[in-house]
Amino acid sequence: MLINGKEYRSVWLEGETLFMINQNLLPFDFGIKELHSYSEVVDSIRDMTVRGAPAIGAAGAFALALAAKAAPDNGFRAYLRAARDTLIASRPTAVDLHNGVQSVYEQILKFIPNYDHARQVGFLAAQEFANSSAEDCRLLGIVGSQLIPDGARILTHCNAGALATVDWGTALAAIRAAHRSRKNIFVYVDETRPRLQGSRLTAFELEQEGIPHAIITDSAAGFYFWKHEIDLVITGADRVCLNGDIANKIGTYEKAVLAHEHKIPFYVSAPLSTFDQSCREGKDIPIEIRSETEIKEIGGVLVANPGSNALNPSFDITPARYITGIITPKGVFKAKEASHKVTL
Repeated sequence: MLINGKEYRSVWLEGETLFMINQNLLPFDFGIKELHSYSEVVDSIRDMTVRGAPAIGAAGAFALALAAKAAPDNGFRAYLRAARDTLIASRPTAVDLHNGVQSVYEQILKFIPNYDHARQVGFLAAQEFANSSAEDCRLLGIVGSQLIPDGARILTHCNAGALATVDWGTALAAIRAAHRSRKNIFVYVDETRPRLQGSRLTAFELEQEGIPHAIITDSAAGFYFWKHEIDLVITGADRVCLNGDIANKIGTYEKAVLAHEHKIPFYVSAPLSTFDQSCREGKDIPIEIRSETEIKEIGGVLVANPGSNALNPSFDITPARYITGIITPKGVFKAKEASHKVTL
């Protein structure tokens, strides 16, 4: 991704040290966090220093390699297993985290009891997972941009950009590729309450790339659908089920229903790591419920009635019937066919 004229990944490894862009600082400040242990990565995932399904998948993969580095020979398996379970539990909805951690875990176990070699393999496996994720997203841009006509007005929700992935993005990969091919496009950016990933992060990425856009409130999308000023919707996903249902940031379902009502294409863009071949349908996806303070406070300032409780589901489920197609590195497929097609 381009930030202040320089190319970055959201998470990357230098030697045996993990670096990540601190997304909690954006767009008002830019900082890079340095991490040396898997427990530091767990904290960074939980407090959303790093967020976005593919990004936390890569962060989790690197974190397990850090755990293997720290694990004693005596009790190596138990230490690694505990690290794996703690990492996976840190954000339960996005399946990329499970896939990234588990893939490195399985590679490491193959080389026990050669512990030194197993530790080296951990870092190599994590880097391979991150590189594969970035390549998937690059391909998503190529495939997805073909769905965007010149002059398109696009609605996106939350942040499905390079910050949410290792690089390129999912929904924003298609938008980036369309813009770089000199298509004249405009992006409506949902603010995405309560953490404002749209107005803070998506808008930041689009500004850095020089892509025309405007931030709108989450509740304003219906107005622009009604005015016939949205031509297509592209979002990311945190998990894709076997039947084509998807989990994504809270508010995605509403956008899909609006698009369906107004006969506007609704696309979901997802790398292979976001497909969960063990999850049959949306109701089987665990939905993370986050702190009510995210709703009741902004920047530490109380903006709601102090005595009222708040409910804060972080994700919702969009049924396959509302999805025009799922953009994958292997092509665009009908939602109900996508999980089968990507395994061929």
